[in-house]
Amino acid sequence: MWELARIVFLGTMAGVLGTGAGGILLGLGRIPQGAELSFHLAFSSGVMLAVVFHDLLPEALALRGPGVTFAGVVLGTAALPLLKPLFFPTGRGSLIQTGLFLGLGIAAHNFPEGLVIGAGYLASQELGFSLALALCLHNIPEGMAMAAPLLAGGVGRTSAVLLTIAAGLPMGLGALAGGLFGQLTPTTLAGTLGFAAGAMLFLVFHELLPEANCLDFPLAATLGAIFGVMLGLGLLVIH
Repeated sequence: MWELARIVFLGTMAGVLGTGAGGILLGLGRIPQGAELSFHLAFSSGVMLAVVFHDLLPEALALRGPGVTFAGVVLGTAALPLLKPLFFPTGRGSLIQTGLFLGLGIAAHNFPEGLVIGAGYLASQELGFSLALALCLHNIPEGMAMAAPLLAGGVGRTSAVLLTIAAGLPMGLGALAGGLFGQLTPTTLAGTLGFAAGAMLFLVFHELLPEANCLDFPLAATLGAIFGVMLGLGLLVIH
């Protein structure tokens, strides 16, 4: 029981400290506007694309091949536009919607990453701790990416930080599942990873990049996307 509690605590801390630290870093500075906001939005797109194509999709394909992975991607891509009218009244600002949507995508892929932490800890405590540290670090730019549109849309600094922290909580739930079962079946895990990838791809191409480009700072958006991909790949190599 105590070992399971340690696994859940480790996964939860890896999630909330990573995304929360990203939210705090942006919350302590000035609210991004203009070219800076365009850079942050595109930067978050780059980080998301790195996670999808270097982490989520390769892992899903290795587990169960293209069939289950493709089905997960389709479901993930369809889920967010179907959920949008349920969660966002028409009066909400688009930047706030973008930030909240991004939080949903981050939460979706934090669950299977929590599974990795839980299963890794069962193999050895050292492996579990190293995985948690690596995932915590790569959650920091994701928290920054989520906080940028929230702050620019008018959400208070404290609320923005709390929302980024909430996006990390599913990693604790994933760690619990990993600690209880060792791992989910390959089919379930591949579908979950594909679902997260589809949700994040929808966010990138329907929310983040259009918002970054509509601000009319094309160079900032281009550089942000490139640096986001580079940083995302660099942090993913750690684990």
